[in-house]
Amino acid sequence: MPMLTEATREEAFTAFAREVEPRIRHALIPICGVEGAKDATADALLYGWQHWERLSGMDNPAGYLYRVGRTTASRARRRKVGFPSVPNPQLPWVEPGLPAALGRLSPKQRTVVWLVHGLGWPQVEVAELLGLSPPTVQTHARRGMEKLRAHLGGTS
Repeated sequence: MPMLTEATREEAFTAFAREVEPRIRHALIPICGVEGAKDATADALLYGWQHWERLSGMDNPAGYLYRVGRTTASRARRRKVGFPSVPNPQLPWVEPGLPAALGRLSPKQRTVVWLVHGLGWPQVEVAELLGLSPPTVQTHARRGMEKLRAHLGGTS
């Protein structure tokens, strides 16, 4: 790979960071909460900037930085896993037991359920970001939803 000038390196990383930052942050919310996800994403992007030459040649640099953020968050454990309260009363009603039920899922199930069912991401994109196969994402989504239904007393 040819040597990049500092300006070219900065432009390439800035474009990459703008694209992947929201995806990484959203994927980390179920693991470390909203504020923890912001911090872990910032730490991951800092790591990405510091190691951009190596990272830019990877097949899945966003997935790698997601794992950096996940590791950073698990080490810090600054906040308990939680989901933001609903600040706008015009938003749809949310089952009061949902945050506790989500907290009972494994971290992977919680992340997959949040991204697929909460944010509407395609399973293929979730698989790419998390470094999982699409069938594994489908299994985590199905099992996670089954557990949520059981905890909340819903029917399949």
